[in-house]
Amino acid sequence: MESMKDLLPELDRNFGFGCMRLPIKNGEIDQAQTCEMVDRFMAAGFRYFDTAHGYHGGKSETALRDCLTSRHPRESYLLTDKLSEEYFHNEQEIRPFFESQLAACGVEYFDFYLMHAQNAGNYEKYKQCRAYETAIALKAEGKIRHVGLSFHDKAPVLERILTEHPEIEIVQIQLNYVDYDDASVDSRAVYEVCEKFGKPVIVMEPVKGGSLVNLPDDAQAVLDDLQKDAVKKQSNAAYALRFCGSFPNVRMVLSGMSNMEQMLDNIDTMREFKPLSKQEFAAIDRVRTVFRAMRMIPCTACRYCVLENDCPKKIPIPELFSCYNRKINLCDGNQDDDYGDILTTGGGKASDCLRCGKCEKICPQHLEIRELLHKVAEEFEQEP
Repeated sequence: MESMKDLLPELDRNFGFGCMRLPIKNGEIDQAQTCEMVDRFMAAGFRYFDTAHGYHGGKSETALRDCLTSRHPRESYLLTDKLSEEYFHNEQEIRPFFESQLAACGVEYFDFYLMHAQNAGNYEKYKQCRAYETAIALKAEGKIRHVGLSFHDKAPVLERILTEHPEIEIVQIQLNYVDYDDASVDSRAVYEVCEKFGKPVIVMEPVKGGSLVNLPDDAQAVLDDLQKDAVKKQSNAAYALRFCGSFPNVRMVLSGMSNMEQMLDNIDTMREFKPLSKQEFAAIDRVRTVFRAMRMIPCTACRYCVLENDCPKKIPIPELFSCYNRKINLCDGNQDDDYGDILTTGGGKASDCLRCGKCEKICPQHLEIRELLHKVAEEFEQEP
């Protein structure tokens, strides 16, 4: 079989800029800081950028136009965009939407174009609308260089898709050390399907939406002990990125960086990448054990549930889940005030949920959001 390094040779660097969590200032994308981060990222030798139309409410693509594509030569970067299910209803709508994405990004072609967030439910729609066939036709026309998919489901679903569409060139999956053996995410088995079909892997959510940066005390103690004699200390994010990059079939690790501090730390980790040692893998196993003993809501704050779901009651679902996790697992009593005085001021309480289920249909983690919101309401909305 052709080696993974021979496939998609332009992926010659292992670190990508995920543009779902760009820096924010006064409620809008901070263009100045984003430009600075783009320049620093490329100056460090990296060049892969990942976006989708729904990121930042449709503004991620135009931010890349303003901060990347209008300021750097086209051959100096690789740009990935995605076909998301909510933006087309039939085959005839796909091409106009695709052309609007090219225009929004300010480019004439995408290096990679992914069928977005594939799962057992929406895959049927992509089949009926001939989305894969349309993408392959656009590739033949030179408007896409490589066709792939991003995936959020169990391994048998991915196996079916890759069997029916062997033309897929790359697969983007969720992978991090907490979810690796989690039955609800199925990361290990999904990764193994990619290996079976010879498909290179792009990793998303390596730091689990930031959850692996600020660790519980018991987990932090494990990593602190691991490097107690080290001259140069590594960040928690560095261990998370290195875990993902240590898999032989992983060609790219994405990080959604929101400020320059995060970017510089990630660049320092990935510029001279070193896989985890046996001792480090053992430490990560102990950290994973700590997480398994906790009552965490496994939300990654991808925000699909609020950005692409249009909740009728405008409930800030990721923020409420984070608030709950901090109170329950970190014993942070300030979260009661945050819930009542900040997050739900003017409405959007967990108890306002109408149980319509729209959020659950789009959640990549397949969370039972309605039941979880009920749990949040019980915790924060009890009568004194």
